Amino acid sequence: MKASRAAEDRAPYGLMLAPLLDAPFAHGDVMTRDEFIRRWDEYPNLKRAELIGGVVFMPPPLSIEHGSDDTLLVTWSATYAYKTQGCYSANNTTWYMLKDAPQPDSFLAIKKEFGGQSWIEDSYCHGSPELAVEICRTSASYDLHQKLQLYQKGGVREYVALIVNERRVRWMVLRDGRFEDVALPADGIYRSAVFPGLWLNTKAVASEDGAGVLKTLEKGMKSAEHKSFVRELAKRGGKGKRGR
Repeated sequence: MKASRAAEDRAPYGLMLAPLLDAPFAHGDVMTRDEFIRRWDEYPNLKRAELIGGVVFMPPPLSIEHGSDDTLLVTWSATYAYKTQGCYSANNTTWYMLKDAPQPDSFLAIKKEFGGQSWIEDSYCHGSPELAVEICRTSASYDLHQKLQLYQKGGVREYVALIVNERRVRWMVLRDGRFEDVALPADGIYRSAVFPGLWLNTKAVASEDGAGVLKTLEKGMKSAEHKSFVRELAKRGGKGKRGR
């Protein structure tokens, strides 16, 4: 299937890479999730595309800044998951969420058998993660508009967005069906309400200090709150095993 000139004009920032000219869809196309997944399966080399509100979004080529920040926060969330039994994390993974198919830069979730709100079926994540992470170039990014609305409706409980051009982190929590920004504490460290011990040092993020980010996280995972959460998850998992 060849992309039309109109499809090229709809490409973000006017960019359309040659390999995508044979892609099964174009940025701005409207379709159902079933059709989106079917066409995606026909083009295995396509790695980044999302369906948000029934509309296809195909991000432009990624900058080194985006890639570096992505690596930092993927490592942050994955480290927590590795050391917290009952949790899982991944990056750039397609989700079956409501009628759409977003692809968070990274996420942190509680496994279904440990009381989480998501599950894996046919190699895809279904439902919504408890926490989603996105790297946004500016505040105008669709991550903070169309995708934010989807995450809100889908029940993502915490949403962390790093705005690259501002070196600023927005931490949002879902309250009464709407995201609310959490005020940054005086010490510059956000602390998750859903994942006790998941601490994010915003000063270290702003200065691209990966070691500082992990040092603060390690401190959080040594807290009494994290130890209590680990015990609680173990109890939930045990109940699930007895119920099978």
